[in-house]
Amino acid sequence: MTIKHFLQFRDFTRAEFEHLFERTRVIKQRFKAYQTYHPLVDRTLVMIFEKSSTRTRLSFEAGMQQLGGNAIYLNTRDSQLGRGEPVEDAAQVISRMSDLVMVRTFEQEIIERFAANSRVPVINGLTNEYHPCQILADIYTYIEQRGTIQGKTVAWIGDSNNVCNTWLQAAEVFDFNVHVSTPPGYEVEHERAGLFGANNYEEFADPMDAARGADLVTTDVWTSMGFEAENEERMKDFADWQVDADMMRVAAKDALFMHCLPAHRGEEVAAAVIDGPQSVVWDEAENRLHVQKALMEYLLLGKVDN
Repeated sequence: MTIKHFLQFRDFTRAEFEHLFERTRVIKQRFKAYQTYHPLVDRTLVMIFEKSSTRTRLSFEAGMQQLGGNAIYLNTRDSQLGRGEPVEDAAQVISRMSDLVMVRTFEQEIIERFAANSRVPVINGLTNEYHPCQILADIYTYIEQRGTIQGKTVAWIGDSNNVCNTWLQAAEVFDFNVHVSTPPGYEVEHERAGLFGANNYEEFADPMDAARGADLVTTDVWTSMGFEAENEERMKDFADWQVDADMMRVAAKDALFMHCLPAHRGEEVAAAVIDGPQSVVWDEAENRLHVQKALMEYLLLGKVDN
């Protein structure tokens, strides 16, 4: 039996995502109604963290428990992985003692090597290149708030990081458009983003032009994890790439604002925007919990319709 992994957004088809979104709706509805749903009784999720986290750990650990399973937290600093054990060896052992593994690490190559040696499904909780679970939650949130995302325009303002890369992959899957505006020197790298083409995105030198008419405006911190040494330089380079009230005014009248969090008010986003009426960042954060429950259910049980 072929093992299904979720290592980058394009690993799933549009039909699979549509199934996940329908399951997310059902699972979230049950959660809100305090209805017990334990399809993963006696199943174990191992969470491996090389990068620190709040939302990823909480959403996966709480989600697995809410589905009736167990979650085990491993930090590479406190395990043999942090002492030089080969990733391949760790994958062989960990996957023989668990049913599902989530890895949050640096290079995408690390999780690819882990998955290649795993006997169970592996989920990307974040790498330098991609953040598929975040965009899974973001797209579900948009659909929940506004309906289909097909044909819509998403404006990405800021660094062409792992979240940006994943939006670009998602645009190819769901057939929407991404307007990207980055400072000079921080442009999208096609190969790193894992793009098949450039039909679903356009680059803009002026962030206001990228946001003009957009249905969704989104951003992330200017300095991602692992790039802290560049922080001072980035503060200067990104100074004109803040999502503020003026930028939201040129977007579509009913445009939403999203941010994967944590956010730095006064840097990549103005407080008036993230705390304003167009912001759905808290729904977006909560939906990490629900889409990941649907994802874990699918990876372990296949398509469930109840």
